[in-house]
Amino acid sequence: MLNGLSVDVEDWFQVGAFENTIDRVDWDGLALRVADNVKFVLDLFDACEVKATFFTLGWVAEREPAAIRSIVERGHELASHGYDHARVFTLTPEQFAADLAKTRTILEDAGGAAITGYRAPSFSIDARTPWAHEVLAEQGYRYSSSVAPIVHDHYGWRDAPRFAFRPVEGSELVEIPVTTAQIGERRLAAGGGGFFRVLPYAFSRWAIARVNDRDERPAIFYFHPWEIDPDQPRMKDAPLRSRLRHYTNLSTMADKLRRLAGDFSWGRMDEIARIEAQRCVPFVS
Repeated sequence: MLNGLSVDVEDWFQVGAFENTIDRVDWDGLALRVADNVKFVLDLFDACEVKATFFTLGWVAEREPAAIRSIVERGHELASHGYDHARVFTLTPEQFAADLAKTRTILEDAGGAAITGYRAPSFSIDARTPWAHEVLAEQGYRYSSSVAPIVHDHYGWRDAPRFAFRPVEGSELVEIPVTTAQIGERRLAAGGGGFFRVLPYAFSRWAIARVNDRDERPAIFYFHPWEIDPDQPRMKDAPLRSRLRHYTNLSTMADKLRRLAGDFSWGRMDEIARIEAQRCVPFVS
């Protein structure tokens, strides 16, 4: 079973956990670590012989175009993560459309490859944004991986399907939610990020195997370049919960990723979209 491996390319100060601590106007005054971290991830993927999709902020691509080119040159997919990590439900449809168009131009100029995939910052396409998929379809995106079908204090669309669906009637656009594990009536996040760092590796291995074997569907896994960077600056003024989420187990993340790469088969999200498009079901909010 081919599973989808993805990296959300943003720097340590651009995360949702710090959005009320670090102002966007201050970003250019902070130390950029994303290029070095992307190189580390690319080297790790080469060593593990896996390919992935890098959902990348336009803001990062403007400042680190060489890192963006290296993603494409090493055979990975370059896709959009929006311009500056603004959550979709904070934008109007017109602002969202402008953000998509601006980011696509920046990424295509930097990477020299067509952009056909999108992931919303913080999985912020949900029941509040019934128009978002229509905008993506209008702009010709092939797929989105922007839905987390769980309940969470930062994001989540509990009523969305767990697996790929077509969110716009008459459109070929495919939405591919991040992986969850279903235990009775409960859905548990099992697709990476902070949950992967904090919980024992055995949980992720069990959940992905369960999705592959019982559900007979690909798992969708994600992480961020800053998650393999234990030497990044510490934000002492951030809320305790945010600091715990952000800094826990950074030093063990790379080794866990290597285990994950060896235990399962992984590929790019555009390939997953091609496979899932043949069997996904309509779900229009």
